[in-house]
Amino acid sequence: MAKLAKLHRSRNNCMIAGVMGGIAEYVGWSPLWVRLLFVIISSLSAAVPGILIYIVLWIVMPKAGNESYR
Repeated sequence: MAKLAKLHRSRNNCMIAGVMGGIAEYVGWSPLWVRLLFVIISSLSAAVPGILIYIVLWIVMPKAGNESYR
């Protein structure tokens, strides 16, 4: 698995927009575990819905390009 040099949305581990895949590649974790952790934390949080956080990350995080991977 290639590691991202900076935080970007993933091109390789993309289910919806590549947000969780990009975070997983950046920290060196499995995308499955990052997605599960996100769902669990979102389910337990009543203050800020997870879908809102995901949409904000989708807008803010740039899409990974060839130069994004080391």
